[in-house]
Amino acid sequence: MIPSMSRKGNCYDNACMESFFGTLKRELIYGNRFRRRAEARQAIFEYIEVFYNRIRLQSALGYMSPVEYEHIFKLVA
Repeated sequence: MIPSMSRKGNCYDNACMESFFGTLKRELIYGNRFRRRAEARQAIFEYIEVFYNRIRLQSALGYMSPVEYEHIFKLVA
């Protein structure tokens, strides 16, 4: 059995997502003004799918982009 971390008082429950949302707000949301919800939705989609998942260096991956990391470890496996 794997214990659930989603109980009250566990500060590590959403640590990864809290970090991601903080980064998203800091790098995209703050400083931009969106006129329509669709415009904000498109900008967030592009940030995640184009920049964050393909280009942005991730400290958890040894300062490589997810694409680089995946490519290197596909070659090893």
